[in-house]
Amino acid sequence: MCGIIGIFHKDKAKSLVESALVLLKNRGKDASNIHEISSRDVLGHTLHAVVNHVPQPLQREGLLTANCEIYNWTELSEKYSIKAKNDAEFLIGFLDKFKLDKLEELDGVFAFGYYNDGTLYLARDLFGVKPLWFIHTRDEFAFVSEKKVLEKLWYLDIQELNPRTILKYNLKNKSLEEENRTFVSYLPEHKENHEQLKQETKKLLEEAIAKRIPNQKFGLLFSGGIDSTFIAKYLKENNHEFTCYTAVLNSETIPSDLESAQKVAEELGLNIKIKKISLEDIPAYLTKIVPLIEDSNVVKVGVALTFYLACELAKEDGCKVVFSGLGSEEIFAGYERHKRSGNINQECVSGLLKMYERDLYRDDVITMDNNLELRLPFLDRKLVEFSLKIPEKYKIQDNQTKLILREIALDSGLRKEFAFRKKTAAQYGSRIDNALGKLAKQENLSKSEYLQKFYPAHNVKLAVLFSSGKDSTYAAYIMKKQNYELGCLVTMKSLNPDSYMFHTPAIDIAPLQAEAMGLPIIVKETRGEKEKELEDLKEALKQAKDKFNISGVVTGAVYSTYQRDRIEKVCDSLGLKIFSPLWHKEQIKEMKELLQHKFEIILSSIAADGLDESWLNRLITEKEIEELQILQQKTGFQINGEGGEYESLVLDCPLFMKKIVLEEIHPAMDGKYCGRIIIKKASLQEK
Repeated sequence: MCGIIGIFHKDKAKSLVESALVLLKNRGKDASNIHEISSRDVLGHTLHAVVNHVPQPLQREGLLTANCEIYNWTELSEKYSIKAKNDAEFLIGFLDKFKLDKLEELDGVFAFGYYNDGTLYLARDLFGVKPLWFIHTRDEFAFVSEKKVLEKLWYLDIQELNPRTILKYNLKNKSLEEENRTFVSYLPEHKENHEQLKQETKKLLEEAIAKRIPNQKFGLLFSGGIDSTFIAKYLKENNHEFTCYTAVLNSETIPSDLESAQKVAEELGLNIKIKKISLEDIPAYLTKIVPLIEDSNVVKVGVALTFYLACELAKEDGCKVVFSGLGSEEIFAGYERHKRSGNINQECVSGLLKMYERDLYRDDVITMDNNLELRLPFLDRKLVEFSLKIPEKYKIQDNQTKLILREIALDSGLRKEFAFRKKTAAQYGSRIDNALGKLAKQENLSKSEYLQKFYPAHNVKLAVLFSSGKDSTYAAYIMKKQNYELGCLVTMKSLNPDSYMFHTPAIDIAPLQAEAMGLPIIVKETRGEKEKELEDLKEALKQAKDKFNISGVVTGAVYSTYQRDRIEKVCDSLGLKIFSPLWHKEQIKEMKELLQHKFEIILSSIAADGLDESWLNRLITEKEIEELQILQQKTGFQINGEGGEYESLVLDCPLFMKKIVLEEIHPAMDGKYCGRIIIKKASLQEK
C-alpha cells in the first residue's frame, strides 16, 4: 500500500504536495516523489514496495500515481503486450491503452489518479479496500489517500470517493463527471449440488490466499476464529513461513480470543505472538488511534485498538504484509442480522456495500501507520461473486452461521471444536470493549462520550431521511449520540396515501419538527408511483448533497428490506454512505428504549384489528406497550408498527429544543380499526 496525492489549480501546489507527502510518510517509506504537470497542478506519491522498486508518479503517454496490488498483472501484461516490472508499471500501460474501459479485468485492489490529455481519472477497487478522498469546488480540485491530509492543508467539504463511482475531472473547464460501476449480484443462485459448491468454494478460497502471498516476510492477524484459522491452516499446509499475531486486554478473565488462538496454534503447530495491554495503557493508544481512523464510533474504535496492537507486533517483527480474515462474515453470512434476514444473500450484498465506510478505511490507515500492507483474501472478487450466489440454506442452518465455510474446514481436517467456534467480534473476544466501558465509567461518561474526547470533530455529516415518526427520529438520535453531524432532514411528501416507500400521515408536521431540532429541511413532493418515487428521492438527496455537503444518509429502516435496499441503491448511485442503526433491532427493545430516552410519541394513523379510534393521538407509555404486546400474542401484531399496523408522530425527544403542541386535530376514520388524525393547527412550545 502506498500514499497518493494530487493538487490542481492551486498556487504553491508543489509545496502543498511536499507537505502532504510528509503526512503520508507512513504509507510508504521506500520512496517519495513529485511530478509537476504545471506550477499549479502537481501529483505526488509515497512508495511501499512489495513487488520490485518502481518509484511513482509514473509517466508514459499519461501520468499515474497509484496505490495498487494487481494480482493478475503478469497475465494481462502478456495478453496486451505491456512491458512492466510490477503492477504499477503495468497499470499505467493498461490505462494508456484503454483508459478506464477495461477496469473490470483487473484482479486486485487499487486507488489511483491517472492524468492524460487534460483529464484526470480517479477510481478505486469495487469494494473500496484502497482509500481515496477528494475535494471539488468551482476553483480547485484535490485527491489523497487519507482525509486528514487534506484537512491539514485547510481544505473543506472533503468527500470519500464511493468505490462504485469513477470520477473524470477536466482541468481545462474544471468540470467533474461521474460514472457509476455495476456492483456484484446475488442472482442467479447456483444450481450445483452441495458437494460441488463446497469444492468450488474451497478452490476459490485457496486461490484467493495463494495469489496474495508475498515474497517478503508476512504475518496473519489471528483470533482463533474460523476465518483466520482457515487462512493459517492453508499457509501451514503449503509450507509458508509466517507468524500469527493476537492482541488482548491483560485481565483476570482470560479473553476468549486468547484462549481460542492458543488452542488452535497448538493444534496446528503455528508460530504465535501475543500482545497484552493493561487498562492503564489504553488512553495513550486512543490518543493516537482515534484521530488516526478519524472516527469515535464505539465499535470502530474497539476493533481498531485490537487491530492496531496486533499490527504493532507484526511491525516489530519486520513484516511487510499482514493477512486478515475480514470479509468472511459478509460473503458467508456470519452476523446476527443475517440470521434474521428474509433474504440472506441480499443482506450479504447490503453489508458489502457498507464495508468501505465501516471497516476498510479504518483497517487501511492502521496497517499503513505500521508500515504494513493488508491482504484480504475473503474479499477476492471471484470468491465474492461466487459466494453471494450460494443458496442461503448452505450458509445458515439451525442458527449456525457460515455453515459452508465451516464444513469446508471440517472436511479439510480441522477439528469440529475449531471449525464451529461461535463468532465473537474482535472488540469483545479481546475484552477491549470491556476496557473502554471501565475507562468511561471512571469518568461517569458513556463509551461514546468518552471516545469523543479523543476526536471532537464529527464523524460524518448526514442527511436524515425523515418521516416525522419514531423510527427516523430515533435513528437520527442514535447517530447524533455516536458523534455524527446531522446536516439536514429530507422528507418525501407522497401524494399517494398508500405509498410503497414513504410515510404519509402527519407528514406536514415535519418542517415544524425540523425547526424544533434547529435543522434545515428539504421537502420533496412525489406522486408515490411504485419505483418512480425513487427518482424523486434521488433528486431530493442530490439536492441535500449539493446544498449541505452531506456525505451520508441515515434511515429508520428496521425490517423492510424492500425500502432499505431501494434507498441503499439510490444512495450508492449518488456516492452517499448509508446508515440504518435500527436495522433488525428487537421490536420491544426499540419501544422501551424510546421511553427511556424520553421520546413523546403518539399514533397518527391506525390500520390493524384491535386499534380503534381511541388509539389515535394517544401518547405511548409503558401501559400502551403492554397492550400492544397483548395484541401481538393474539394476532401476530408487530409492536413497532413495522407491518403497517400504525404510524407515529414524535412530539418531543432529546433532539428537540422545543416540543410540538397539537392545538387542533380531528380523527378521520375509514372503518372501526382504520383511520388517521388530521392536524389543523400545531405549534412549538418551550420545554
